Amino acid sequence: MRISFTKLNGKHDHMTVWRGDVAETIQCPKQRIIPHDMVHFAVESTLHKRGFLARVVAGEAADFQMDAEPESDSVERLVEVFQGDAWSGGDSRPEDMLDLYRVTCQARDCEALPVSCQDVVAVRDCIASLDAQWQALPAGQSMELEL
Repeated sequence: MRISFTKLNGKHDHMTVWRGDVAETIQCPKQRIIPHDMVHFAVESTLHKRGFLARVVAGEAADFQMDAEPESDSVERLVEVFQGDAWSGGDSRPEDMLDLYRVTCQARDCEALPVSCQDVVAVRDCIASLDAQWQALPAGQSMELEL
């Protein structure tokens, strides 16, 4: 599946996913860092886990209201932890991020995925690379990724 993130002026950017000849576009609320769904790309592609994007690849609509699914829910909690870390500078200790991930999963009654400190570093490196590309992208331009 091809995924395109388009940086726009205003309050939203766009993500377009292609499954064959079918394209689906959703709005992504702007944040100082890469779009939330790009964080999904970093987590899912680095750790090879089934989250939002993998579910879209499998044929589900790119919608904000998906049915609960254990692995996907756990991926969402992990994405939230990485997003929070990026908002605060991206330099939290991996052990602290894993602790926060476990607490977040417990609070949401979902099982934490087996994630190591090395996994945290690998995902963070992917996010840093994507962020460098995203920040350099002028408004109106797109960045394509393959999942």
